[in-house]
Amino acid sequence: MDKPTLRLMIQDKVADGRLPHHYIPRVGGGLGNGETCDACAEPVTKAQVLMEGLSGNARRGVKFHGACFYVWDATRHVFGYKASGPAD
Repeated sequence: MDKPTLRLMIQDKVADGRLPHHYIPRVGGGLGNGETCDACAEPVTKAQVLMEGLSGNARRGVKFHGACFYVWDATRHVFGYKASGPAD
């Protein structure tokens, strides 16, 4: 998927709440194992980096390709949220 299309998809998901608009306090990474990326809806293969964390009060897990995670993080800043945690 090209980057502009991915960015628009992530913007829509952040705007309607399917992806978090706030920082995720703890994120882990490793190789994928077929998990579905919450950003692009494609599987994260064993050859790709998986980023995973818990989101918000509901403690809902979110999973991203490494590249999708960085697009999500940059995109949510457009909505006025800071990169760092609540101690700012």
